[in-house]
Order: sequence, then structure tokens, then C-alpha cells
Amino acid sequence: MKYLQNFYRVGVDLLCRGLFFGAGLILASLNLVVAQEQGDHQYTSEAIERGSRIYSRECALCHGPQGDIVDGVNLRAGIFKSVRSDDDLRRVVNEGAGQGQMPAFGLNASDLDGIVAFIRAGFDPEGVAVRIGDPGRGRSIFEGEGECVSCHRVNGIGPRTAPDLSEIGAIRTPAVLQQNLLDPSSAILPINRPVRLVTLNEETVTGRRLNEDTYTIQVIDSEERLRSFRKSDLATYEISMQPSKGPTSLSSEEVADVVGYLLTLRGQ
Repeated sequence: MKYLQNFYRVGVDLLCRGLFFGAGLILASLNLVVAQEQGDHQYTSEAIERGSRIYSRECALCHGPQGDIVDGVNLRAGIFKSVRSDDDLRRVVNEGAGQGQMPAFGLNASDLDGIVAFIRAGFDPEGVAVRIGDPGRGRSIFEGEGECVSCHRVNGIGPRTAPDLSEIGAIRTPAVLQQNLLDPSSAILPINRPVRLVTLNEETVTGRRLNEDTYTIQVIDSEERLRSFRKSDLATYEISMQPSKGPTSLSSEEVADVVGYLLTLRGQ
């Protein structure tokens, strides 16, 4: 009987994890739709469509229809040898690269925007192409005036009660990262929401939820301690629907820079 109970608990736990993951995917899709309304933060659909035509005419012969036939480069997936920001992309297209292996094209500003937009949209003419700024400036903003480190943790820096962003660039698209900045309340994942617990012994605990199943909940409390509670021992259990901070006050350029920095976070 004990074995069956443990088996049942593991199954329920995995189901909950799957539901959280699925909710994250649904949220990401919704974020893409919302991002389309933030016109000053990404390229227009006309620019993306223009870039599609230019790419087919000028770039597809060497890079392939999906942008993945040059070693070490996958344009559709955003994998480059030296490019990080949109300005880097423009410079490579206009000036060439690889000691002449990629020729300089000298495109006008509209055509350059089109190529960058098409690549950032993942080769989807109907996709969303978010502007990506300078990662160096973005890191300075993230660690400085943006005060992001007070609510997030990166490579061991930041409070343990905060969601860890050390690998966020590998698991989130630019559009979702942008939406995280513009509207945190709509983007925060269920597993990262702040919680407040009151036990039957009248102890009040606040922190961040780490895991939850049918019978228990695990949290990092406000003193950065890992705590586990049986739900039967709780008088109240509340999940906040709001993040600790509201929408960003950063400018469009600063948002683009922070997105550029976050995309470089792919784990150590």
C-alpha cells in the first residue's frame, strides 16, 4: 500500500509539472499576440515581408532557404558567429564578413531593416520580429538603473527567492522576453508566483513557490530557506497574481538592449 501511495504521489507531481509547462507554452503564444501591439518595440509586418523577398534574392544561395547551411551559423534559429545585436547584423550585411567569404551588399536602410526583421522573425513572413539591442548596454541596465537584479537571479547573483534567468536566452523567444518587460503580470509563470502561507501554528511564511503536488508545497521563503509544507498543516495558502514590480519604465531602446542581454543568458 505504501508503494502504491508513493507511486500515486509521483504521478500527480509529474502531472502538475506538465500542466505548469503547458501553461507556460500557452502564455508564450499569447505573449506573441500581445507583442504585435507594441509597435515601437519591433519591426513592422511590411519590413518582414520585404526582408523575405530580399533574402530569397540575395542570401538564400549561400545560406540556404532555412539559413542553416553555413557552418556555425543558423540564421533562422538566431545562431551566429559574431552577431548579437541588430546593429551587428546590419554591419555584417553591409560590410561583409569572413575575410571576404561573405560579400558586402551595401543595402539601403529600408532593405537592411527588412533583412534584419525577416531573420529576427525566424524566417516567418507573418511572424513577430522584436528589435534586439546591444547586450553590453543591456547588462548595465539590468544590473543598474533597471534594478532587475533585485527581482531576478543570474549566474548566482541575486536573491534566491527570485526566478533564475541564467538560461532564459535558451528557452524564451525575443518576443516573450520583451513582453516580460512590458507586462510582467501577464508573463510570470505560475510556478514563479509569490505565495503567502499561514500554518495551523499561526506561522506566516512568504516566498516563491518551487513545486507543488496534491499534498505538499515547497517554497523558498523570504529568508532564502527551502521549506516544505503539508497542505493539511496550513490554515491559509494564497498565490499572488501580481509580480513584485509593475511594467518597466525603460525606453524602447533600453528594452531592446535588455532583451539583447537576456538572449545571451544560455547557462554556464
